[in-house]
Amino acid sequence: MKTWNLRELGIGMVVPLLAIALWQWVAWAGLVNPQVLPAPLDVGRKWVEYLLPLAPAADEGGWLKWALSGELVVDTIASLYRVVVGFAIGAGLALPLGLAMGASPAVYAWFNPLVQILRPIPPIAYIPLAILWFGLGNPPAVFLIALGAFFPVLMNTIAGVRQVDGIYLRAARSLGAGRTTMFVRVILPAAVPYILSGVRIGIGTAFIVVIVSEMIAVNNGLGYRILEAREYFWSDKIIAGMISIGLLGLAIDIGVNRLNNYLLRWHRGLEH
Repeated sequence: MKTWNLRELGIGMVVPLLAIALWQWVAWAGLVNPQVLPAPLDVGRKWVEYLLPLAPAADEGGWLKWALSGELVVDTIASLYRVVVGFAIGAGLALPLGLAMGASPAVYAWFNPLVQILRPIPPIAYIPLAILWFGLGNPPAVFLIALGAFFPVLMNTIAGVRQVDGIYLRAARSLGAGRTTMFVRVILPAAVPYILSGVRIGIGTAFIVVIVSEMIAVNNGLGYRILEAREYFWSDKIIAGMISIGLLGLAIDIGVNRLNNYLLRWHRGLEH
């Protein structure tokens, strides 16, 4: 199994490496302005500086020394904090509502029109209202992230509950299961794969929204740093920030996928 994973990793790296090689050749050949598209080596150098930048600092005795400021680490922690808090709020509200709407036709009839009206509105459209309601800083960013995570979790939870196989429900009724037992022992376990899929999509959406919100309402984070680099036309730092976002998003997706596989190891096709 490990050999196959390494083989998959090797195959998956072929296209990115070829793309980087072509990018580097284009830069070396002078086919593009380096201010517009810097070479990969320059971007890599800037990324290292962004990760562990050296900055002069004076200690108490007045001696000049070099200190690590770790700007990328600080920005990453700030972005992750907003994602975690916003996703927890959005998913925490969406999960019980989705379970209720999926299990009860009456609740579904009451809330579905409002949900279908609000769902197509992108979280970015709420930016003026978020700033008006919450001011600047973390609150508007967390609000936007919660909105971005809410609807994927909600819709997948509803779908999971409503698409439980009728055979399971009839079998539970024939065995004398009550409504509470049927919901806890039959409907909820059958809906878990859908719920976890919604969680995975919701986290991805939350991470997209946090980058946008950090360009508007806060003064740190990966999105803020990219906007700052744009103001000074630091193309290498813009691309370094984009690469950081991609790597962080990949790590989050891999972690959520492995968590899903662990929680669904009982499910057919995931036993191994």
